[in-house]
Amino acid sequence: MNSSFSSRVSAFQVQPAERMQELPTQFFATLVRKANEQITAGHDVINLGQGNPDQPTPPHIVKTLQEAAENPLYHRYPPFNGFLFLKQAIAQRYKEDYGVDLNPETEVAILFGGKTGLVEISQCLLNPGDVCLVPDPGYPDYWSGVALSGARMAFMPLHEANAFLPDYNALSADDLNKAKLMFINYPNNPTGAAAPASFYEDTIRFAEKHGIVVASDFAYGALGFDGQKPVSFLQQPGAKEVGVEFYTLSKTYNMAGWRVGFALGNPEVVRLINLIQDHYYCSLFGGIQAAAAAALTGPQDCVASLLAMYQDRRDALYSALDQIGWKAQRSQGSFFTWLPVPKGYTSASLADRLLEEAKIVVAPGIGFGENGEGYVRLGLLTPEDRLREAVNRIAKLNLFS
Repeated sequence: MNSSFSSRVSAFQVQPAERMQELPTQFFATLVRKANEQITAGHDVINLGQGNPDQPTPPHIVKTLQEAAENPLYHRYPPFNGFLFLKQAIAQRYKEDYGVDLNPETEVAILFGGKTGLVEISQCLLNPGDVCLVPDPGYPDYWSGVALSGARMAFMPLHEANAFLPDYNALSADDLNKAKLMFINYPNNPTGAAAPASFYEDTIRFAEKHGIVVASDFAYGALGFDGQKPVSFLQQPGAKEVGVEFYTLSKTYNMAGWRVGFALGNPEVVRLINLIQDHYYCSLFGGIQAAAAAALTGPQDCVASLLAMYQDRRDALYSALDQIGWKAQRSQGSFFTWLPVPKGYTSASLADRLLEEAKIVVAPGIGFGENGEGYVRLGLLTPEDRLREAVNRIAKLNLFS
């Protein structure tokens, strides 16, 4: 009997939906696996390849969660679209930081982290055969949402010669005729570039002309270096007519594990995101929403301190890189650096050598798109002494002699 049952089970095969076959390979999962193999083997690995904040969440935010967890109100299902007090808190923060007016009830959607919204918007707006304009290099999870929608991507190359901004004039007429959505992201992951207000003005005119919804990924909006405050897409006249901005607490308040993000702007896009989430979720735990509101409305000196720390780390890293001859433009924002690979290497071959011989993890540029080739991304998510140690290890490989 057992033998018969075993044969029946072995003959059974799960047939995945076609959309599962279209999903891109999770690039960072491979990166983590390679790093873990080295760690398991007992090596001292300096991981500069991931974007995972290394500092704890500020104590006043944690304390708010601890107190809120005892509130029976939050032990029940929260409102499907989240508590109004959290929407009001993000609207207040945008008004104070950027001078942007947001209607908390119609222009704010609460997300399970920014990544979720970046995937959901493609599912809300795109049909099979539609086109989505995607930066190259860019955040790979943009690709995931487009794949799940059955649409097609048209890449917008980001070149150093153009300050890592897309050239809209270089896009084909066919792609523009079919495009319904586009992603932009500044401060940029992976290049660390910032965008001026004029870029957003051009983007709004471009979107209006071609009927394309803009999705501005503002995940690193609090992290601008050298005294330059990043510009929000929503600060520009007409922005809410053509798109939304995605914001997250992960980077600003070291709340990556808390999974709190927002879609802000165009009321119809916000409505659609709320609608799709009605079918997926019943919003965030109320205690987390209370803590998130405390982060947004409480003292912001923790944000200033965090930015200063990243600035110090950036400066320490580039100073050390200069000394070994690895020349690169300093990042203008985010917590990433974007470095050209030395002659004779691809981004992947350099990353492999750094891991195998120096025990340093970096992210190969090719993982962010075809135009990421020729670069590697390093994160500023480890203390200054470890960043200097990483450069000392690299120096011993004589890559620039």
